[in-house]
Amino acid sequence: MVSLIITPSFEPGATTLESEGKGYVVASLGEDSGYVPYTAYSAKQSFIEKNPDVIQQFVNALQKGMDYVQSHTPEEIAKTIEPQFPETDLDTITKIVTRYYDQDTWKDNLVFEESSFDLLQDILESAGELDSRAPYEDLITTEFAQKAAK
Repeated sequence: MVSLIITPSFEPGATTLESEGKGYVVASLGEDSGYVPYTAYSAKQSFIEKNPDVIQQFVNALQKGMDYVQSHTPEEIAKTIEPQFPETDLDTITKIVTRYYDQDTWKDNLVFEESSFDLLQDILESAGELDSRAPYEDLITTEFAQKAAK
């Protein structure tokens, strides 16, 4: 008899289970769902208006990281981020980064597309976590990300 347990797992858990022969990664929710804005940053409108230079510098720094990911190999990326994951060995980090790299997990810019915003709201609605949808144009500004991407 074969048991089948399907469970979502975050990294490094999924790769660790696979490496130990205790599981397999058979699908990627991220790959199948499209670009879900998993990480986003927010600031009050008043702060943005008073400190556009601070916002731009912050976004430029994030874009620099995105540019690094786009221009380096998974092995180079893994070596760079290794100190952030002291509990995980370099081989596992490299496997994870390679998987994400091959799946095109990382966008090449930080522009928060309306389609991604809609997808996020769809997910939250289907989970029963969103009572009403928010208008994209009321919450999102892409001017800083667009400038950083140039």
